Amino acid sequence: MALRLLYLIFVRLGDWLILLGRSSAAKDVELLVLRHEVAVLRRTNPRPRLEWSDRAVLAALVRRLPRLLREHRLVTPGTILRWHRRLVARKWTYPKRTGRPPVDDTVVALIERMARENAGWGYRRIQGELLKLGHRVAASTVRRVLKCLRIPPAPRRDTDTSWRRFLRAQAASLPACDFFHVDCAVTLKRVYVLFVMEVATRYVHILGTTTNPDGPWTTQQARNLLMDPGDRADDFRFLIRDRAGQFTTSFDAVLADAGIKVVKIPPQSPRANAHAERFVGTIRREATDRLLIINERHLRSVLDRYVAHYNHRRPHQALQLAPPRPEHPVPQPGHTSIRRRPIVGGLINEYEPTAA
Repeated sequence: MALRLLYLIFVRLGDWLILLGRSSAAKDVELLVLRHEVAVLRRTNPRPRLEWSDRAVLAALVRRLPRLLREHRLVTPGTILRWHRRLVARKWTYPKRTGRPPVDDTVVALIERMARENAGWGYRRIQGELLKLGHRVAASTVRRVLKCLRIPPAPRRDTDTSWRRFLRAQAASLPACDFFHVDCAVTLKRVYVLFVMEVATRYVHILGTTTNPDGPWTTQQARNLLMDPGDRADDFRFLIRDRAGQFTTSFDAVLADAGIKVVKIPPQSPRANAHAERFVGTIRREATDRLLIINERHLRSVLDRYVAHYNHRRPHQALQLAPPRPEHPVPQPGHTSIRRRPIVGGLINEYEPTAA
């Protein structure tokens, strides 16, 4: 910048030396032409843009002009004073302070996640949950983040419940029951199997097998389910079933005494009990349709082995490819030796790392 200013001064000095050799008449004509050009430029562009070099030259030379000519220049005395104030302000201007430190992206993501997954949580509740995770954030910061994300506060955010949230909450306390049958190969008898599935966890309970599924037998299986301490029947609020004749009034009464309300699906609508129907299709494809079931005792043995595999070993898409109740934790990668364990006569294979 300094070299540019020196070059500009040198050029102006050269122009002044050239002017010294001109006559007064030539100078007067040139001044008239320049004034006319300035007048034309003012009409076309009333506010010309000046560079810093133009301001420096005009500020230095305007002092040498008569007072009458100063009022007709592009640069007025007020402009000179404004330039001076701006220069002083730049000299004494301190660097701008950033104020509050910015909120970390991880904290912003946690605030958004908690607000969307918990519609009834306010700013202080989210602040408390973040404090439990080791993030010290003020409630005003939570409010500012949610406002930037266009997420309303808790009273307005909790006005409606999405279908996904509603169905998941219902599934947590919702089992489904149904029958399926298997024809024996030797006796040619049809054996009926009654089962109950916990919709939330996909855990299956085989209640019993019989060749005569009447009302008293079905009612007794319901009592056995409620009396089994290993089953979490106290968590059930509703039970889905179809309108088959085996489910009598006494069956519903046993469940009602335990605080479980029976929900009947519409007639001829198996899709309304989709989870139970899906299990029936799965066990048929993977076990019963690929075996010759000799008798009821053989069927119970096959069901016990398959249900143990289904509940504790088989991956489920609805559970992020995890079993309903896994028996063992997921091992760390690095095992070089894998053992295969056949189930149900080799129809199904399970794989697990061998002990070191």
